[in-house]
Amino acid sequence: MATQITREELLPILPARPSTGHKGTFGHVLILAGSRGFTGAAKLAAEAAGRSGVGLVTVGVPGTVADCIAAALVEAMSLALPDTLQETFSTSAVAQALDATQTRDAVVLGPGISQHADTRRFVHEFIAGCTAPLVVDADGLNCIGPAPGALAAAKTRLVLTPHPGEMARLLNCSVEQVQRDREAAVKLLSTTCGCVTILKGNGTVVADAEGTCWLNPTGNSGLAKGGTGDVLAGLLGGLLAQRMEPCAAARLAVYLHGLAGDLAARDHTERGMVARDVIAAIPAAWRELERTR
Repeated sequence: MATQITREELLPILPARPSTGHKGTFGHVLILAGSRGFTGAAKLAAEAAGRSGVGLVTVGVPGTVADCIAAALVEAMSLALPDTLQETFSTSAVAQALDATQTRDAVVLGPGISQHADTRRFVHEFIAGCTAPLVVDADGLNCIGPAPGALAAAKTRLVLTPHPGEMARLLNCSVEQVQRDREAAVKLLSTTCGCVTILKGNGTVVADAEGTCWLNPTGNSGLAKGGTGDVLAGLLGGLLAQRMEPCAAARLAVYLHGLAGDLAARDHTERGMVARDVIAAIPAAWRELERTR
C-alpha cells in the first residue's frame, strides 16, 4: 500500500537556501530536449527548471533548431549539438553531450526529442555513458521501448517519468494492464531497472528501487494537457541539480507540480489552464508549501 506524500514530510528535505549562496551553490541542470516541430518542449522544461531554485540551466538542442530555441529562452543558456537531416539528435552528438555533463549536476533527457532511429541510438549511448543524476522523460523513454533492461545497466541514478502509455511500452503490456494496478506497474519497472519511477496520471505514484511507493495527493484534470509533463521533468531536473536524493526529489517534484496545477486551476479553471499557467504558479506553490516554516 502506497504512503501518501504530505507537506510535513517534504518540509525537512527541501534544498537548503544559504544566504551566502551563489549560482554554483544551487546547481546547474542540463536539459537535452527538442527537435523540429517540438521546440516548445525544450522551452517549457527550461522555464520550469528555472522555477525550481536551481542556479543555472543549459538546454542542449539539435543544432538546426538551436537559434529558434535560444531566441525563446531568457534565463537559460543553449548548447547546439550535432543533428540529423530531420533536425533531431544524432548519434554523433553523444560525445559532446556526455562532455557537457561533466560540469552539470543533473540531466533531463527526452522532452520532444522524437523517435528517429539515429536519436534512439543517441539515447541508448547517452544513458550508458552518463554519470550525472538523470531524468529520462517522454521520447527518451519511447526510444528505449520494451527493453527496460537497458536502463538497468546505467552507471548513474535514474528517475523515469512515464505516463501510462509510455509505461505500457516499457513493460510490453497494455495501457489497461498498467491502469488496472498502477502501483504494481511502477514497482515492477523500478525494481527491474534499479531506479526511481514516477507513473504520471490521476493519482501519480512514485516508487523507489526497492519497490516502496508513495501516492501524490495534489493535481487535477487541468494537468491533462500537452506540455505539463515537460514542466514536471524540468522541475525535477532542477531539484536533482540541487543535490537532492532522487526519490526525495521525485516526491517533492510531483507534489509541487500538482500544487501549482491546483493553483493554476483556481485562476484559469481546469478546462482553461495550460502548461505555461502551471509554470507561472510554481512560485505560489513554493510559498504554499513553505508557509508553516
